[in-house]
This record gives sequence, C-alpha cells and structure tokens, in this order.
Amino acid sequence: MITLEHIYWLTGLMMAGVSIVNWRDRSNPRRLNNTAFWGIYAVTFLAGTYLPDVVSGFLVIGMVLVASIRGLGQGRGESATREEREASAIRWGNKLFIPALAIPILTVLGTVLFKKITIGGSALVDVKQVTVISLAIATLIALTIGLVMLRAPLSAPIREARRLLDAVGWAAVLPQMLAALGALFAIAGVGNVVSGLAQRWIPLDHPSAVIATYAIGMAVFTMIMGNAFAAFPVMTAGIGLPLIVQKFGGDPTIMSAIGMLSGFCGTLMTPMAANFNIVPTALLELPDENAVIKVQIPTALVLLAANILLMNFLVFRR
Repeated sequence: MITLEHIYWLTGLMMAGVSIVNWRDRSNPRRLNNTAFWGIYAVTFLAGTYLPDVVSGFLVIGMVLVASIRGLGQGRGESATREEREASAIRWGNKLFIPALAIPILTVLGTVLFKKITIGGSALVDVKQVTVISLAIATLIALTIGLVMLRAPLSAPIREARRLLDAVGWAAVLPQMLAALGALFAIAGVGNVVSGLAQRWIPLDHPSAVIATYAIGMAVFTMIMGNAFAAFPVMTAGIGLPLIVQKFGGDPTIMSAIGMLSGFCGTLMTPMAANFNIVPTALLELPDENAVIKVQIPTALVLLAANILLMNFLVFRR
C-alpha cells in the first residue's frame, strides 16, 4: 500500500538532492549554510516518523540557528540564460502548460480511481490520504512529461528545485512550521479561549452569526499566524465544531472546506505569509514590499464575503 510515509520519503530525497547540489556549488558564499539547512530538513522527512519528538524539535531548532547565522544565500550560476529561456518559451508556446495542467487533472482522476483499486484485497493507496498521494503521483507523471517534451537532462529537476528553494529561502518551510504551531495551540487549549471570548462578546444564538464569526475569525487568525493551517485547528476547535456542528447540526466537511478557503483570504492580506506575499515581491524586485498585498486585498474581501454566503447556504443542507 502506498501511504503518506512514502510521500515523505520522496520529499526527503528531493531535499537531500537540493542539499547536495548546494554543497557542490562553490559560487554560493553561503553554500555550507544552505547545505546544512536543506540537509536537516531532508532528515525530518526521511526519518521524522522514527525519531523521538525531542530529536525532531532539536532538528527544527538547528534549522533556525543555521538560517539565523549568516542566513541562506544563492549561487550565481543558472542552468539556462535568460535568452535561452525566452527562446524556449517562444518555441513551445502554450504547450508549456501541458505538464502544469496535467497535475490537477491527474490528481482528480487519482482521487476518484485509487479508491476503487485493490491488490490482493488491500487498497493500492491509503484512502485517508488519497488526495495527497494522488497529487504526488500526478506531480511525478507531470515531471516525466516535461522531461520528455523538453528533452531536458535528468539533473534539471533537482537543479531547478534548488534554484527555486534558494530563492524562497527559509520561507519555504513556513507553512509546515505554522501548521505544527496551530496544532500545538489546539492541544494547549487556545481554541477554548477563543470560544469563550467569542461567546462572551458576540451574540452567537443565530447560525448566521456563528458562521460569520468562524469565517472572519479564520481570516483574521490566519493574518496573525501567516498560514490558514495554523488558524484552522484553533478556530475549528473553538467555534466550528462546538457551535456550527454540535449546536446547530452543520456538516463538518463543508464547514472545514469553506473555513479553509476563508483562511486563505487572510493569507492574501498579511505580510506574515512571507512565502506568498513578500518573497514574490523580492523576486520581482518591486519597490513596494507590500505591493502584492495591496493588489490582493479587494479580491480577498470579496472572496471572504462569498465564502460566508456559501457556508450559510450549504453547511446546514442535509
């Protein structure tokens, strides 16, 4: 059976490859920092399941120390010049979207089909993680399509992965770290505190008021934390489950899906989501570091209002 653990191993191998490429790049003045940072990150994926929690914690602290001491850097060399990239784009045109579009299409197909495929009476993939596993398999197939179509060398994927990760830097691991922080907050009882405050200051006797509080709370808490995965366990434990689901009988699946979308609206409006909003500004060398956020705020507010209306309409339909 293909499980989420196999996807972790695959991710760990990629991070290990990025670490090795950094080690061999002497044009990067901070190659040792990059090598250590991505190497430690690789260990968390490859062996994290088998390591004691305290060891995983020390590994995370090690990553923080490496990123703090002199920081991470980028090599000067590129796998292709700008002129070569432009010529390739002109040559292939819209066909360049084939590998990218293959990922969502194959992910949806895998999510539907893998649930029905069994070998010796056992499911081919873990049905609880079928979407994530389908995404990983779709990405591998799309990568193969891209390599064959563009006739790129086998080393191109790991070198391009290294180039992108070095450009993004430590912000690449921010979603995972913030999601872990959100889970920690939920265990610590922050959700109960949020629930108590909400019920004390907001009239939550009507389902629509509860839904609006939950959706707006997801957006606001995401803006504070920088990631919807960190806000989700806190807001869902504090307001979503006890009020929307248990008190008013709402559908937990619909609530969770639209709740996450509401959180993503907050992602569009905060500099705390550095990997989404600050890094692109730096890569594009825009003079205003908040330029991306300013453009996204109107869209985020409209989407948040739409999510509140959708949840009101759908979550209580049985």
